[in-house]
Amino acid sequence: MPKVRTLGSKKPPEGWDLIEPTLEELTRKMREAENDPHEGKRKCESVWPIFRLHHQRSRYIFDMYYKKKEISKELYDYCLRENWADANLIAKWKKPGFEKLCCLRCVQPADTNFNTACICRVPRKDLDADKVIECVHCGCRGCASGNK
Repeated sequence: MPKVRTLGSKKPPEGWDLIEPTLEELTRKMREAENDPHEGKRKCESVWPIFRLHHQRSRYIFDMYYKKKEISKELYDYCLRENWADANLIAKWKKPGFEKLCCLRCVQPADTNFNTACICRVPRKDLDADKVIECVHCGCRGCASGNK
């Protein structure tokens, strides 16, 4: 979660007003996802909306800086420093083969049964076409770079 801004905290850089409404909306949705009832869901399914919103917020800042080039380096660094985006996830997105990575848990072999990558990292062409595959960690249905 981002740090709370107080009167004594440093002012955000120029251009903050461009991305602030979207980040505030994502923060509101994150609070709603945290407070949603989880009765009838598996334990892992209850955190999937949180993972998706975390990914969406980091992807928004990544796209605004690297793809659209609408925010400055100073504002981008401010967002990373204030935890508006996940710096480790963005670092993975910059590497070839990880452009669509959903979360960091999917590439950590220690979190899987056989010390391999998560099932969502397998390209769809290598899986059965009639099966619906969902990641246990975040609910992703496929984040391999070979997927269209």
